[in-house]
Amino acid sequence: MDFVMKQALGGATKDMGKMLGGEEEKDPDAQKKEEERQEALRQQEEERKAKHARMEAEREKVRQQIRDKYGLKKKEEKEAEEKAAMEQPCEGSLTRPKKAIPAGCGDDEEEEEESILDTVLKYLPGPLQDMFKK
Repeated sequence: MDFVMKQALGGATKDMGKMLGGEEEKDPDAQKKEEERQEALRQQEEERKAKHARMEAEREKVRQQIRDKYGLKKKEEKEAEEKAAMEQPCEGSLTRPKKAIPAGCGDDEEEEEESILDTVLKYLPGPLQDMFKK
């Protein structure tokens, strides 16, 4: 019976034994090979990171040369200067926040409308002035 099963399944009997709960064949060097593989992966990753760090350092050097040549500043420097400028008190500045406008100096539309109406009425003839005042 075993002979017939082996012939029917061909070379898959090794895998069948594992699937049916049989014991796996253990490679005595499997642990050592796995450790070597892991170490090789770590070493490759370190080499890759070092290569990218060198490339980025070279790029930064070229960027700095361009900044020096054209008098440009780094983004971080620009942002820091803008932030410092925003934090400084801006007395008499035209761009100060609306909260800083003192009371009474704001936009009083009613007063402006009355003063404009009075100015227009001054230039109208007498009878028309009377009509508008009523």
